[in-house]
Amino acid sequence: MWKLALGFALFAAVAIFVLMQGGDIDMSGEKHGMDSHAESAVAASAPVVAASSP
Repeated sequence: MWKLALGFALFAAVAIFVLMQGGDIDMSGEKHGMDSHAESAVAASAPVVAASSP
């Protein structure tokens, strides 16, 4: 029985390590509708501001 608990703990530690190394992972679940796409569409259509002004 202790081998099962040790195996689970080891698997969980490896899974958490892999998820942490993955970068920006959204674990909040599925998103449906236009609300989930509105943020990316606004960011893509935002005008680019020049770094230096005349």
